[in-house]
Amino acid sequence: MSIEDVRLRDVVEDDLDAFCAYEQDPEAARRSRFAPRPREAFMSHWKERVLGDETCFVQTVTVDGDVAGNIVAWWDGDRRFLGYWLGRAYWGRGIGGRALGIFLERERNRPLHADPFGGNTSSVRLLEKHGFRPAGTVRHGDDEHVLFVLT
Repeated sequence: MSIEDVRLRDVVEDDLDAFCAYEQDPEAARRSRFAPRPREAFMSHWKERVLGDETCFVQTVTVDGDVAGNIVAWWDGDRRFLGYWLGRAYWGRGIGGRALGIFLERERNRPLHADPFGGNTSSVRLLEKHGFRPAGTVRHGDDEHVLFVLT
């Protein structure tokens, strides 16, 4: 795999099985502090709230044609947020950086916000490398997350 083999494309329904499996990974859940949803709830959320929302911009990340994860931008009130999820097999190989760079060329809304768990140093570094700057903290349950903004 070379970094040039990382691509983004529109999500197709068949991608959801891989996305759901990646969310179920216990290490991913620990790092993100995001509780995995049961399959039915996951599929419902994605079909109705992500793919069913025309204001969401969502892309499948592929590596050599295989589904590696997703990146999505959505509105929360008057703020545009960014989120991403890669399968563990794709961590630490530059794939997230390449995919996020491509996504940010396509998603032109600014400012763009992200709020990773503060202890997820890989995610924090990824955002910083792409120009996101800390703008405070937010709480999700018991966990403190860093609010980042890209202007």
